[in-house]
Amino acid sequence: MSGFRKLVVATAILAATGNGAAWAEDPAFASKAALGEALFFDMDLSKTRSQACASCHQPEYGFADNRGAVSVGDDGVSLGDRNAPTAGYAAFSPRFHRRGDGAWVGGQFLDGRAADMAEQAGGPPLNPVEMGMPDKASVVARLRENDDYVASMQALYGDDIFGDADHAYGAMTDAIAAFETTDYFAPFDSKYDRYLRGEAELTPQEDLGRLLFFSEQFTNCNQCHQLLTSPVSPVETFSNYEYHNIGVPVNAEVREANGLGPGHVDRGLLENPGVDDPAQAGKFKVPTLRNVAVTAPYMHNGVFEDLRTVILFYNKYNSKSAKRQINPETGQQWAAPEVAENLSLEQLTHGPALEDERIDALVAFLKTLTDARYEDLQEE
Repeated sequence: MSGFRKLVVATAILAATGNGAAWAEDPAFASKAALGEALFFDMDLSKTRSQACASCHQPEYGFADNRGAVSVGDDGVSLGDRNAPTAGYAAFSPRFHRRGDGAWVGGQFLDGRAADMAEQAGGPPLNPVEMGMPDKASVVARLRENDDYVASMQALYGDDIFGDADHAYGAMTDAIAAFETTDYFAPFDSKYDRYLRGEAELTPQEDLGRLLFFSEQFTNCNQCHQLLTSPVSPVETFSNYEYHNIGVPVNAEVREANGLGPGHVDRGLLENPGVDDPAQAGKFKVPTLRNVAVTAPYMHNGVFEDLRTVILFYNKYNSKSAKRQINPETGQQWAAPEVAENLSLEQLTHGPALEDERIDALVAFLKTLTDARYEDLQEE
């Protein structure tokens, strides 16, 4: 790696984490997480050396992509079809598996096609509409350009790690996963966390939203967005990691821009190579709600711009009011689901319709789930 690129990577790490100075003084990485940190920010691992993991999972924006509904590829032209999920708190998702009741749970990506964090890290470099590298050997060749990577990977994974491209590629993804499991991605320091520790007080509106969120009588939020049984757990990730079809409509603008066209259907979980049950069509993994207020746009395809719109979308299933059947962002009736089958109606219709006061309270509570370093990004 040239001296200039070393400076770029070191500067990026310093800016994002505040601890890049030590790395700059000693370019050898003593731990897998330290190596993974450098790899996460390294643009040399994409075809045109212009994109890194951090390009679509931006640390300064909640580890999501703030550039639009879907991400632009390394070639500067290609567009994906799904909104980049946050990498924040992603390590808490269990390995992709099927529960005893037949439900699919966990994994990475919106359809669970990566079983764990390391497998997820291996996807984007080889995706032609993302980082665009042709094969694992090409990525490994880029790694070998960097003497620090070579020395550190040999120290951490064995002297013969570069003897096989698959093994070297696996070591790279393992290191990135090690970085992504550090508390840099999951600090649990939001206003809500501080409230649980007795370090902050919620406003009356935020507290009403909290009570509504965890209520089984007045909302359906915790049907899918509560992992642990206690409503005061200090490590709640606000996802049960199940898969549901909630009736999200097509993002027509994205389909027009990425060239897939109106005839394309994203079948969600059914796009996972390990799933062949038609009853899974249209289902997507329940996302964490941590940092949800600063990671717009929303839904798996970025079709909604505003957090309040998302709550109104859910509310339409329980309301008979004509005004609640209107999408405030379009002024038109809510568009039809992209996949009309397999809707999770039991969860969606749980609880009564919500009035504006309660909708606003839920929005206020969701804003309290924002990590401390992102609180200044929130709109008043």
